[in-house]
Amino acid sequence: MLNWRRDPGYEQRMRLIKQRTRETEIAILRERQKRLQIEQQIEHMKKEDELLEKEDEQIENEIEQLRRENARLKTLLACVDQLCFPPESSSSPQTSTEPDCGPSSL
Repeated sequence: MLNWRRDPGYEQRMRLIKQRTRETEIAILRERQKRLQIEQQIEHMKKEDELLEKEDEQIENEIEQLRRENARLKTLLACVDQLCFPPESSSSPQTSTEPDCGPSSL
């Protein structure tokens, strides 16, 4: 009959291997969670970037609209100035271009 003896350190080594395996699995799970969080942050940032690009485009459109409106108002103001304040009018009374006549006698 064979005299088989179990290696005295076998059980201890097996426990150590199982413990390291568990620790490795836990570390892998943590890293996967970190990766998932990073991927979610990236997606969130992409969405924010898209929103900012849309806002930028909207602001640029509004600026262009305001420029057109400003140009239109400047044109209207120039027309009002021409109609209300023609170049020949001034704040000082106009002098007559007729020759002076003598004092009138009544």
